[in-house]
Amino acid sequence: MIRAVLAGCLLAALFPPVSAQVFHCDTGTGVVFSDQPCATNPEPIDIRDNRVGGRLDQNLPPETGVDSEHQPSSPSPAPEAASTCRFINSTDLRRYIVREQVVRGMTRDHVRRAFGEPPETHASPQEVWIYQSRYYGALYELTYVYFRDGCVESVEYRKP
Repeated sequence: MIRAVLAGCLLAALFPPVSAQVFHCDTGTGVVFSDQPCATNPEPIDIRDNRVGGRLDQNLPPETGVDSEHQPSSPSPAPEAASTCRFINSTDLRRYIVREQVVRGMTRDHVRRAFGEPPETHASPQEVWIYQSRYYGALYELTYVYFRDGCVESVEYRKP
């Protein structure tokens, strides 16, 4: 076992990581990338290390234009009404549906999968679906699901 580890270390020391140069050339037929200088105007390309680690922004192109930190601040436009649709992680979404829960940001289809077809709906002034929960035949709870732009805006549970 120790011999195998020592042999691996020796091989790693003898053969350093290979770093190849890449060239960008404009030819009559288009752009060509090569490991050897091509045409009369080869342009070397710097390929950064893409191994694990480092910063997330290290491969972004350099910023051009005026630096935003030195610009005079201008009033930003008023934000538009925030959409009630929000991203729900697929694992969380499946968990909500299996547990028969409805949360803000779900679509109509998600609500149907969690609660079933709505027995009562109203379209104005705001779209609302009303579900009834019954225990031992008696009405126990009413669930109001309010929609805006096709997504759940809020859920209310009320006693009858």
